[in-house]
Amino acid sequence: MNERVRVHVAGRELELSNLDKVLYPKVGFTKGEVIDYYVRVAEVILPHLRGRPLTRIRYPNGVNAASFFEKNAPAGTPDWVRRQTLPVPGSSSGRDTLDFVIVDEVATLVWLANLAAIELHTPQWRVVDDKAGDPDLLVADLDPGPPAGLAECCLVAIAARQRFDVDGLTPYPKTSGKKGMQLMCRLPPGWSSDEVATNARAVAEDLERALPELVTARMTKSLRPGKVFFDWSQNVAAKTTVSAYSMRAAATPTVSAPFTWEEVEAGAVRPLGPDEVLARIEELGDLLAPLVLAS
Repeated sequence: MNERVRVHVAGRELELSNLDKVLYPKVGFTKGEVIDYYVRVAEVILPHLRGRPLTRIRYPNGVNAASFFEKNAPAGTPDWVRRQTLPVPGSSSGRDTLDFVIVDEVATLVWLANLAAIELHTPQWRVVDDKAGDPDLLVADLDPGPPAGLAECCLVAIAARQRFDVDGLTPYPKTSGKKGMQLMCRLPPGWSSDEVATNARAVAEDLERALPELVTARMTKSLRPGKVFFDWSQNVAAKTTVSAYSMRAAATPTVSAPFTWEEVEAGAVRPLGPDEVLARIEELGDLLAPLVLAS
């Protein structure tokens, strides 16, 4: 039964549907619980989403069924949802531009969660004067090749922290919410996406030379078993990375969550669920707050 309910969220009226629909079958986690998480985490996640064109991964029939990436604002998008038309050269859509959704308020989060947009991905830049601005973040994606896992990612993160310090950059660690980690650095003004990607690649190659048994800077799958792939290419302007505090589509609900460097150094990084993340925010605040640009 397609049950619908009207709610008011921060002055917006929305119609929600199928709140009891199970999106994580292994544990019975419902769409209503996904929406509840995004409402409760809104104060912390919104600064990381604000101003950034959003790519969603939607799971209308749950995480075990077909999913799809969505960049363009879908039909029926409420007129109060912020949209920004941006060029998408080489897009598989066949269009020269797309109308991206930008999440600036909690009602937009709720609307997206009701569409089963479980995963929220953003670029390393924000829209400035109705066009893509310069990058304000650098991201290093640490992707372990089995049997390597989060323990090996922690070792690489510690080495990368020292290497980034050489360039005057301060990385902040978070999990991908799946098997790996990301390091995020706030950038000073004036860097182009090409310069950021070049810098990140230099870090990756330096780490590969220093730790050849642990790190690879190359995507070739045959080189990755037992090593951590230091993916620098996420800094290309067209690429996106899962947002901090976004849920992920795994067997059980997990979140891309920040950790302290003390936890990384202790090898105490592990997947966290929504309730655990909310409890950590209550205790520690937003560990990634230094990455947020002033509005």
